[in-house]
Amino acid sequence: MKFSQQLKRVFAPTVMWLNKVTGTRAGSKLNGNSIAPPVSIYDYEVQLNNGEKVKLENFKGKKMLLVNTASDCIYTRQYEMLQTLWEQNKDRLVVIGFPANDFGAQEQGNDAEIAQFCSKNYGVTFPLSHKSTVIHDEEQHPVYQWLTQKDKNGWNEQPPTWNFAKYLVDEYGRLAAYFEPAVPPISDSITSRL
Repeated sequence: MKFSQQLKRVFAPTVMWLNKVTGTRAGSKLNGNSIAPPVSIYDYEVQLNNGEKVKLENFKGKKMLLVNTASDCIYTRQYEMLQTLWEQNKDRLVVIGFPANDFGAQEQGNDAEIAQFCSKNYGVTFPLSHKSTVIHDEEQHPVYQWLTQKDKNGWNEQPPTWNFAKYLVDEYGRLAAYFEPAVPPISDSITSRL
């Protein structure tokens, strides 16, 4: 682990606590009216970092937490929380990480390096997509186009504001919520919706 990653790992809990106390990047947006999407999330697939392609229709009946991740971010420690959340809720939840280098160049590794880092440092076994673009861009991953375009998901246009933004899709394929990066994966805000 790089020295900068070690520092961030040490100070991340303090930063997350400060963000929570001050309200910085700790918000969420909810689909309070259970708006159905005009385009089905189940029409999409994700290429995993090992090259395997997984159709999201395989997860019908389960909730999905989709998270843009990075290995050198103040929030990288959330990998551990995501793993815990997934292990405790495998029967009703799928967690998929989307490594991206879109914020602060904090994910510079290739797919193999990212997978090794996540496994070695955080015991990650939940699915990770191949390294993707998650911000509004010509190369934006199709799943992130769905997550951030109202004409596809029915209500939300909020793109990720930084690494570890979280989108919760319910068991019916509706985008249920968006959570800012500072919202811990094991917070009541998320766990109460599982």
